[in-house]
Amino acid sequence: MSQEDGGPESTLDGALELTGRITTASNATFLGTIDGTSVVYKPIAGERPLWDFPDESLAMREVAAYLVSESFGWNVVPRTWLRSGPLGMGMVQLWQEADLEQDAVDLVPAGEVPEEGWRFVFDGLDEDDRVVALVHEDTPALRRMAVFDVVVNNADRKGAHILPMPGGHRHGVDHGLTFHEEHKLRTVLWGWLGEPLDVDEIAGLDRVLEDLYGDLGDELSGLLTIAETDALAARIEHLRAEAVFPAPAGHLPAVPYPLF
Repeated sequence: MSQEDGGPESTLDGALELTGRITTASNATFLGTIDGTSVVYKPIAGERPLWDFPDESLAMREVAAYLVSESFGWNVVPRTWLRSGPLGMGMVQLWQEADLEQDAVDLVPAGEVPEEGWRFVFDGLDEDDRVVALVHEDTPALRRMAVFDVVVNNADRKGAHILPMPGGHRHGVDHGLTFHEEHKLRTVLWGWLGEPLDVDEIAGLDRVLEDLYGDLGDELSGLLTIAETDALAARIEHLRAEAVFPAPAGHLPAVPYPLF
């Protein structure tokens, strides 16, 4: 059974057993297993209230992000679903074993951005007041993630929320802060600002927009509000019409804090 796809559906119906806790997460986040398959479990009861997102909605947003990822067909978000667990109903996601030898996003000394294969985002100061540059890979997988983030209105695309997988694939995780009806995009992936979307990226937008008026829309209706779903459709239509990577907008910071 592949850890990537989770294997047959029936193998994920067993008891969820907790094996550890991720203490650095803002909300209660646990490691566990279901019939030998490693998963991440975020109980709704462990969600910290936020001033700008409705209470007890983050797990539903994570599942909605997975459904949109599936509609794109890009496998950005690992398989994610709602189910009961030791601490009640919550989000469960297949654990992904990232390649720790790779960095999709990095900080490098200012003026030393690699010329090939990387994109510059901005210069800033590190904790020792040294001038550094935020950079990220220039790869199709990361471009698709950036498009996905615009569509789902991701307010928290930190560098650590990008998992570099063996073989070059990149998974995105931690999508609780998504789908707000107001503009909330905060991401480290600004390296393609103003550049045109390619044919495959536009085709992905068309797939999601079409699916919104079918099965995807039906599934999202139990996870998001009508206003949030309408805003999702409007973002896709706007991005499709402009067909370029957008610039930061609004009064909020363009990047999350902390960056990683």
